[in-house]
Order: sequence, then C-alpha cells, then structure tokens
Amino acid sequence: MSNGILVFIEHRQGAINRTSFEALAAAQQLAAAGGQEVSAVVLGADPRIAGEVSGFRLARIISAENPKLADYTPDAYADAFEQIVRERDPQYVFFPHTYLVRDFAPKLAARFGKGLVSDCIRMKAEGGSVTFTRRLFQGKMDADVVARGEGAVFATFQSGAYRADQAERGEGAAVESVQVEVGEIRMQPEAPFQEVKQAVDLTKTEVIVAIGRGIKSQENIALAERLAQLLGGDIAASRPICDAGWLPIDRQIGSSGQTVAPKLYIALGISGAIQHLVGMKNAGTIVAVNKDAEAPIFDIADYGIVGDLFEVVPALTEEIQKLKG
Repeated sequence: MSNGILVFIEHRQGAINRTSFEALAAAQQLAAAGGQEVSAVVLGADPRIAGEVSGFRLARIISAENPKLADYTPDAYADAFEQIVRERDPQYVFFPHTYLVRDFAPKLAARFGKGLVSDCIRMKAEGGSVTFTRRLFQGKMDADVVARGEGAVFATFQSGAYRADQAERGEGAAVESVQVEVGEIRMQPEAPFQEVKQAVDLTKTEVIVAIGRGIKSQENIALAERLAQLLGGDIAASRPICDAGWLPIDRQIGSSGQTVAPKLYIALGISGAIQHLVGMKNAGTIVAVNKDAEAPIFDIADYGIVGDLFEVVPALTEEIQKLKG
C-alpha cells in the first residue's frame, strides 16, 4: 500500500525556490481530501533549508545526504530521490515545474516505469483517483490526465497554479536524515542557469496594475503608473504592449511572460486572452476595467467595471488619493 505524498523542495545556495511552497500547497490540499500525510524531501544536507521547511505542516522532512549532492546533477538527484521513493513508497510525488525539475524528474519517473504529469494547473480528487489538468498549445486547450497502473504518480505544478501563501504552517516537523547511495556522476556542473535577468520580479509584488490594448498609446501608460504608485504596486502588461515596445519584456504577464499571484491584480483594457489569463488567474483579488461587457477577463474577475478606462482610472485614482489623505 502506498503512503502519502512526497514534495520536492528545490534549493540553491541556501535559498529555497518559492515555487516549492506552491507544490507543497497542492500536496496539502490533496492530503486534506484523502486523509494522507505530506513529507518534504530535501536533497543535500543544509540545515538552513530544513529549518525553514520545518515551519510548515508536514509529517516529516526527509533530508537525503551524500557529498555528491552538494552541487546539482541529474545523475545524483535521480539516484538519491529514487532511493527515497523506493523506501517510502508514496502514492504521489509532487514537484514545482522548474528548469531543474524538468531536467531530472522525467529520468526519475522513468526508473519506476511511469510518465511525468508535467506543468499541471490544477487537480481534482474524485472516486479514489486524481485528475490532473495541464495546458496544451500555449494555453489554448486543457488536457485532463489520470495516471494508470500501480505505484507512485509523479507530477509537476506550473508556477502560480497554487499560491505559496496557501501552504499551511505547522509546529515544526522533525527532520529525518537519510544517507543515500549515489552512483557515477557523468557530468561536471557549470554555473547555474539564470532563468531570466529581470529589472523587476513581478512574482514578489503584492499589487499589480496591468495594461492591455485599451490603453491606446504609450503616452497613456502614465495613467496606470500613477494608480500603481498610489497602491504601492508595479506596472505590468499583456503581450501586445510589450511587443510594441511600450514596456520592457520583463513586465509581460502570461504564458510567454511571468506568472504571478499578487494579492491585488487590476487589469485595465485587457480583453483576457487565455495566454494572459494563465499568467494571473491565481491573484487574490482581480479587478477588471473594460468597455466590452463580453470580454473574457470578466469571467475570472472578482470585480468588473464596464466602462472607459480613461474615465474610470482617473476617478479611481482620485478616490484612492482621498482615502490616503
């Protein structure tokens, strides 16, 4: 019988990749529905990482230790994690969908004769099985995937599919150190790949004011920037704005830009193409302003204003200014 859920905690140079906590939130949600326990897996002995993870609601933290795990290699990570999975016999193994995970997780799953259900945006537990949903063709279609056969199910979750702040805190999970065997390392690691060098990391901001085609011209961006400044947030955009060169590419939200989950997301003149929605749909509160009452953005908005943004935004800015004194 399989036991619980394992969650991979990705770390590098003493810092945890925050999307690991999103995968943890997904695991905790599934565990709550099925009465299972969740354990975190940390590869490489680093007391800083184990200490940070111990603050979450977990059955345990499994710290796999071997000198060959000091630097990431797919050989070492696959060997170490394989031993953990064989010893613990989990029902599910969850990962954040990162470059590092994409490198070694398929190799790991293949050792168990299983496929990797990758880049999931949600899941649903029903009738003793779990249906994972992943996007296809740049977000134009969704595919529901159910894993067949015995043994662990391996799955990765898209950044923003779950929110890191949804991961439940706990009283301090115990750390179990496990000495693992690692075979031959067939490659020499070089400097870590830098995913994107961005002037701004929109994943860390709590308020985003995003603009779309409805802003009409580059000169009008100042309207949105003023609103963002008042709210202590950042300006962002849909792809057409960045393609036009009105804002730099690191301000782009969507399937070919950043995936964000701020507390507040204000969409101005954004119709809501699926490619944009996948990048911001997990925001805490979504406010949309658009002249078209049928715009898809209103399907996911918590508050919608059907109107001309050139009338709405100045009025909204004025009211916020009054509230702030």
